[in-house]
Amino acid sequence: MADGMYLELVVVRHGLTQWNLDKRYQGQRDIELLLPDALPDMDRLRDELAGEHFDAVVSSDLKRCRQTLAHISEGRGWPEARRDERLRENDFGEFEGRSWEELKEHAIYRDWIDSAGEMAPPGGESAEQLRQRLHLALGDIFARAQAEQHRKVLVVTHGGVIRELRRVHDGVAFWDGVVGQAAGRRWVFIQQSGEWQCSSSLAVPAPASEIA
Repeated sequence: MADGMYLELVVVRHGLTQWNLDKRYQGQRDIELLLPDALPDMDRLRDELAGEHFDAVVSSDLKRCRQTLAHISEGRGWPEARRDERLRENDFGEFEGRSWEELKEHAIYRDWIDSAGEMAPPGGESAEQLRQRLHLALGDIFARAQAEQHRKVLVVTHGGVIRELRRVHDGVAFWDGVVGQAAGRRWVFIQQSGEWQCSSSLAVPAPASEIA
């Protein structure tokens, strides 16, 4: 691939679930969206992406992402989505289904919090393990972009995934990488010296201050 080629990657989080509302760790549990409560955020995202064309669409295989994609893509004529389980949320192991309030007195949970996710929760995966599978998933997206001349790709995934991608590509701290429901980032990658380098990062949907 020649240097200077680019790929715009729009990566968004799924809409609201009951466990989001309850502040429970969902991880890889296959939780459905909370409807109709999830609709306002997803409608805003749908409006933000109105008129955009995507050369490819990729989604986590979990139901909350598939439902979100179905809502924001209805009637848009976008390509059929490819599902990739490597885009699932972090595996929180024994913490899944539980809240901070329920876990806060447990020493191992406090150690996990203090490690900013670098320590694997019991039965789960560490942030580094998550980054490794995301690296493989993105590598596949970049390879397909090269082979099929993609210039813009939509990815529907999870909050923890976007947070780790922001640590890597935006250089933000673990606690600063959180995005809201049905929100995410628009990254532009440019091929330089045989590697894909992030050249810009913007919020999706764009903040009102950027629209005015």
